[in-house]
Amino acid sequence: MSAFGLDDFLWRALAGGLGVALAAGPLGSFVVWRRMAYFGDTLAHAGLLGVVLGVLAGIGEGFGVLLTGVLLALLLLALQQQKRLPGDTVLGILAHTALSLGLVAAAFLEQVRIDLNAWLFGDILAIAPGELAWIWAGGALALGVLALIWRPLLAMTVHEELARVEGVPVAAVRLVFLLLIALVVAVAMKVVGVLLITSLLIIPPAAARRWARSPEGMALGASLCGALAVSGGLAGSLVWDTPAGPSVVVCAALLFALGLLLPVRR
Repeated sequence: MSAFGLDDFLWRALAGGLGVALAAGPLGSFVVWRRMAYFGDTLAHAGLLGVVLGVLAGIGEGFGVLLTGVLLALLLLALQQQKRLPGDTVLGILAHTALSLGLVAAAFLEQVRIDLNAWLFGDILAIAPGELAWIWAGGALALGVLALIWRPLLAMTVHEELARVEGVPVAAVRLVFLLLIALVVAVAMKVVGVLLITSLLIIPPAAARRWARSPEGMALGASLCGALAVSGGLAGSLVWDTPAGPSVVVCAALLFALGLLLPVRR
């Protein structure tokens, strides 16, 4: 491989990772505030099933993941209205059922070979130009819609009943937020994979929370921490020949641990 090809290869990986980090930071801040990490896991686990369905339907893996995430988000929203089972139990059932269905369905694709490791743990170093456009377009859409619902969503996060009394359309805002998570999961799968997507949603915001003085500051800090994690993870993967996706997550975890050790100026 030529030096130019290697440079182009790494630039695409970095650009794709930064696109995901910028979108996941603000959205992940709400995931942390609303304690919805398990919900993110459920959507992420369903991503593999979306990959298989996308291949079978001929619509592409990314759109298959997005469609599956949207359908699962709608199903979860409906199931949250019932009181027969606790919410975390419902999420656990759906998460592991969807992941298992994806693995079983992949075994029946005899004519199409799917690299399960790439989808489970990410394959950021193999991002193609078309996938890069998908990542940035999806991330920009997610950030744009999040900006539109920022105030009502923040009001719901602080006090949902009070927000409802003040006229916030709680059900509609909640549905849009769930769909945004599904969109970010779809664009992030290539970077960190099904099993590690939620870590990119919650670790950077958790790292930024210690220094943030406002919700907007935490969202911005989360994007910055995510960008640093992507850059550091790719550099570590290149130097030590480690898996790129997990290396990004490890770098994010190191940033979080470093934040716990450093004193905070009041």
